[in-house]
Amino acid sequence: MATETKVLTAHVPLGLAEKVEAMASRLERSRGWVMKQALAAWVDQEEERHRMTLEALEDVDAGRVIDHQAIQAWADSLGTDKPLPAPVK
Repeated sequence: MATETKVLTAHVPLGLAEKVEAMASRLERSRGWVMKQALAAWVDQEEERHRMTLEALEDVDAGRVIDHQAIQAWADSLGTDKPLPAPVK
């Protein structure tokens, strides 16, 4: 059974189009296949970023945060002979 598809069009910079064509040639795949792989990976990444943002906002709403000064002191200590332990919430 064939998967339903929809044609999407986009204008891309010439340099990017050339890279896609070179990659398709190197992989012995079509440009369409390369574009589908790239788009699927980007969508997955953005969905994960959105999920993590919502999770972080839930932490903030619940008060599960670390004081900025504690984070700054920890970060500043990382390049020293006596780094501080990472702050915990």
